[in-house]
Amino acid sequence: MSGLVTAAGRTQGRPVAPGWLALLAGPLSFGITGPALVLDDIAAALGTSTASTASVVTVFAWGIAVGSPLAGRALARHGGRTTLALSSALVVTGALLVLASAALPHLALLLAGCALQALGGVGLTVTALGLATGPTAMGTVAGTLAVFGAIAPLVGTQVVGTLGWRAALVLPLLALLAVPAAVRGAQPAVASGPRDAVGVALLVLTVSALAVLTALPAVWAAVAAAVAVGSGLLLARHARRHPDGVVPASVPRSGRFLVASAVAFGLAVVNFALVYAAPPLLATATGWNADQLGTALLGPYLTGGLLALVLVPATARLRYRVVVLVLPALVVTAAVLIAVGGSSVAVLFAAMLLGSVTASTGQGALGLRAGDAVPVADRGPALSLFTLCYLLGAAFGPAIAVAVV
Repeated sequence: MSGLVTAAGRTQGRPVAPGWLALLAGPLSFGITGPALVLDDIAAALGTSTASTASVVTVFAWGIAVGSPLAGRALARHGGRTTLALSSALVVTGALLVLASAALPHLALLLAGCALQALGGVGLTVTALGLATGPTAMGTVAGTLAVFGAIAPLVGTQVVGTLGWRAALVLPLLALLAVPAAVRGAQPAVASGPRDAVGVALLVLTVSALAVLTALPAVWAAVAAAVAVGSGLLLARHARRHPDGVVPASVPRSGRFLVASAVAFGLAVVNFALVYAAPPLLATATGWNADQLGTALLGPYLTGGLLALVLVPATARLRYRVVVLVLPALVVTAAVLIAVGGSSVAVLFAAMLLGSVTASTGQGALGLRAGDAVPVADRGPALSLFTLCYLLGAAFGPAIAVAVV
């Protein structure tokens, strides 16, 4: 049977089982939350400070932020099979660079490897989102990202203990196990639309400036913010003049899309900040070691991810305004809880659970509404831009946590 042309501009073969989509998308979270409890080990091995080593998380966040819209563009022009092949190659190359840092122990080599893994990993995740049809499949992908994020700190500490910290940084390789199943579901497509090199350059510049902003000193952070604003405005004007470019003209014109993306970004910032702020606060309050902390984090974050599997389909019946008002209120409550009750173990767990379930549910619920807010032909690129906004929170959240805690 011939494939159907999807909104992303590619043909889709037979449906891919949600389990394979979950495995394709989920390991990306290992690169985001996996280093949470092993930054000190990395710093000691490389002879750098923990703050400098935290740039591993920042560069990974940069990779997923830049890679998300580029993956959406690749899907639209070249189809799922090519995107999967390129993404897999990037993940493998990045992992090899990380492992090669054992022979050449330098932070720059490690950062390059993490960046390439992020670029490839987010390509696999965006492809999984493109293959997910309906609230249930979208909820499965969003929930799995949260579940993998929940187990990542514990898995990271266990891998460090047996194979070393470099092995903990290449766990995104696990997504490659699902690539064969995804390839059977995503057929090649005929390239469409202009290449839009100018749009791609402006988008990469905007995202890069935002992703590194929190890792820079105050003066350079102000420069990065100015660059992000300026290039962002140029990108919006470019999108209006080139409606078939990397940013479809319907995206900046859709208030619903912009609000959904902004809310998703805010949810991610708070949730990822909690992921990195909670362990040291818990350690101070309880005296737990890294393994005990990793086990403790399983409770709230695993529960939050599993609840999202049920809550995302349930939110499909709610009005748009209810979703975009209730979700921010819940995540602000989580932030307030950890700010005023950080010395209480019970309050810390309540804040982590609330942040996890709100962010993971919000990613799926808001993603559905962001896709519905633009014309069908623009849904694929729009979803990749929405994913960019959510994952960009991974750049801001950990940096805020490291600076505050």
